[in-house]
Amino acid sequence: MRSRRYRILAWSTFVGMLFVLLAGAIVTQTGSGRGCGSDWPLCHGKFIPAYTLESMIEYSHRMITGIVGLLVLLTFILTWFHRREHREAYAYAGGTLLFTVIQALMGAAAVKWPQQPAVMALHFGISLLAVSSSMMLVLWIYRMKQTDRQSVQTPPGFAVWAWGIWVFTYGVIYLGAFIRHRKAAGGCIGWPLCNGRLVPDFNEVAGVVFAHRLAAVLLFILTAIWALLVRRAERRNQASGTGTAVSYLLLCILFQIMSGAWLTAALDRGDELLFVSLLHNIIATILFSLLTDIAIQSWIYRRK
Repeated sequence: MRSRRYRILAWSTFVGMLFVLLAGAIVTQTGSGRGCGSDWPLCHGKFIPAYTLESMIEYSHRMITGIVGLLVLLTFILTWFHRREHREAYAYAGGTLLFTVIQALMGAAAVKWPQQPAVMALHFGISLLAVSSSMMLVLWIYRMKQTDRQSVQTPPGFAVWAWGIWVFTYGVIYLGAFIRHRKAAGGCIGWPLCNGRLVPDFNEVAGVVFAHRLAAVLLFILTAIWALLVRRAERRNQASGTGTAVSYLLLCILFQIMSGAWLTAALDRGDELLFVSLLHNIIATILFSLLTDIAIQSWIYRRK
């Protein structure tokens, strides 16, 4: 298969996965998850649903997922036949397919049998993994095109930092998704204080929101320390090509915290939350995808 066509297909799959994630976020934010009742894949027993807002939002999400699922399957098949010797490409295409299937099954299960917020939050986490895998395939294609690729080195311990922060970030994002599905965003009024206090009175709602905020701040501090260590290693010629990526990651975390503050302010004022919530999700997706790339590259190019 020609490289240009394969590249277009990989890009289409990546963009499609982004739309799937955002469509799912819209379903959650608008409370349209039961817009098709308990029917799946039909909607209220029909192939074309009734024209209610909730049913159209939910059914549009299903249609987008189905179309993108075909792109994901086609990308995997073509990678299998034409790029199988490249283990990275095969792993990324296979990972995208695997997480897309899991995501679709979880979505169907949520329609058939209503799930707890903890399970529904994991649904968003699986979507993040699918988007990240599709993005990694696009980056792999881009890097394979470069004829003057510079050698990248990572200092000892860099991979440990990268994967440790990757796991911690996944947990922070999971907490945010749990808050959204638990409808607990109003547990902390005000920002940065929570209900007018630095440490609020703990209850089931305020406690999880405060834990999410605290974890986000800790993530920023850990990433800042990591960035300093990488810059120091670069000055000693123990690493190259990594400090800039970590700096971008730190900037994404800062933007994510600011968007979280904006979301809290909008909630306190009773403003429309859909745009701010989607922005919060987009930044989280960019942040996690960038971190995934850094973690994988740090493992591949680790110094031994």
